[in-house]
Amino acid sequence: MSIQELEFRKFIVEAKRAAYASGSHANALPTRPGAKDLPYRNGAYAYLDSYYGELHFSGQEVVWHEEKAKWSMNYYGTTLDPIAGFPEFLNECLKEVSVDAPYRGPAFRKYEDFEYHCDWSGDWTRFNGEERITYKGKFIFHLFFHGGVVAYL
Repeated sequence: MSIQELEFRKFIVEAKRAAYASGSHANALPTRPGAKDLPYRNGAYAYLDSYYGELHFSGQEVVWHEEKAKWSMNYYGTTLDPIAGFPEFLNECLKEVSVDAPYRGPAFRKYEDFEYHCDWSGDWTRFNGEERITYKGKFIFHLFFHGGVVAYL
């Protein structure tokens, strides 16, 4: 892995942890009507997580380097049962995003009666995946994601 690629992946992880996974969900002025926008910037890098909805939601994360979009991830999630403690558990899982797999959370995490599963194929340049959460064995949350590197002619 080149130094530039490692720097880029580290920024993705840093931005994800600082935005939605932080739990603050403090919105900036939306870039599109009705959207919830969570921006982050550090040096030449910028990130925006922009989504619609709450229980059922759709969104996109984009990373820019020197003002040019270089990576994105789209997602659609469904909350089947908004159990107390679920949002906090999800945020803790999302904080475990890694440089090796900068998509959502770890492959597996368990805390008390919650279980988190995340599977993906591909690598950070082109990927798709699925995230699931159960509570006491009951399926309560599901999310699909896909994305990769953005290239230009």
